[in-house]
Amino acid sequence: MYVPEDPPEACPACGDPYASVSRHDDGFVVNLLDNERYRRVCFHPVDPEADADAAFDCYHHTHRQTGSAAGE
Repeated sequence: MYVPEDPPEACPACGDPYASVSRHDDGFVVNLLDNERYRRVCFHPVDPEADADAAFDCYHHTHRQTGSAAGE
């Protein structure tokens, strides 16, 4: 999984705390309907000067970080 050298304090897309971040340069699927660990994933575009091959970063928010109980 991608880990930035200087990660932002909060998710740049929503401003909330996040558990981890991953960087992607190709398509993928996100299904959080039955996810016990994560409640939300925010997508934020990558600066092309920082990584010309990547399209976006995904910020993974746990249920606790979004104020939601698991399974709601």
